Amino acid sequence: MKTESINQNKTLVTVLHLSVFTKYFIPLGNFIFPMLLWLSRKQDAFVDHHGRNALNFQISMFLYTVFLVAVGAAAMVYFGIKLSLGQAFFMEHGPEFPGNFSDALPFIITAGILGILLLGLFILELFAVISASLKASEGKLYNYPLSIRFIGSGDSEESNHQNHQSKNEQFNSTEKQRL
Repeated sequence: MKTESINQNKTLVTVLHLSVFTKYFIPLGNFIFPMLLWLSRKQDAFVDHHGRNALNFQISMFLYTVFLVAVGAAAMVYFGIKLSLGQAFFMEHGPEFPGNFSDALPFIITAGILGILLLGLFILELFAVISASLKASEGKLYNYPLSIRFIGSGDSEESNHQNHQSKNEQFNSTEKQRL
């Protein structure tokens, strides 16, 4: 990467990373604003690297959160059914704890573990985005932790497309060689 392009785009890339915090004010802001900033200067390798990494990290964090929430919902349904078997759903004398405390202990432990994991994801996101912003302001590259690479680099896709012929082109070239 050229140092001129890195110096020119430090501020843009720093804002790109920090723009993911717009999700707390605008729904899907963590995808929309980084994508707009990335696409505005995608031709620059420094911006391209940081933009792809920021979007991959946000998609990964979204999927991790959806998975944990789905596991939590399944656990609530499972333990809710398990606790309410044989007991009326509404009690006439006010809210009482059904059965023994030991019956609800697996639910409480599961909810606590899922809560700690969600809090850990939140703290990881804060730490990683701030670290990426600091690295970008220094002109350095940064790779997010636990990031699944959904958006790969465009260079490898273009080179693969240019270097490989399609099956029809290969067939036609071998037919021409036989004639």
